[in-house]
Amino acid sequence: MARRYKGHMNGERYLANIDSDHREVHDLDNEKTGSNQCQIDEVIAAGNDRPYNSLEAAKREGFDNCHWCIGDSTR
Repeated sequence: MARRYKGHMNGERYLANIDSDHREVHDLDNEKTGSNQCQIDEVIAAGNDRPYNSLEAAKREGFDNCHWCIGDSTR
């Protein structure tokens, strides 16, 4: 898909899902849009989006990789 300019996003590459059941970070430059994959629009609609300019910053705050768009998820 593409980077977003809605919700809390302002064109950043990485979006973290702050929902306590998910706590994962997505790469919007590699977003997977199939059924049960990244579901970025749903994360934003729920108000669970947190923007990051780097994957390292999101990882420092405890977010796991999205299985679909980044890989190497630890969950």
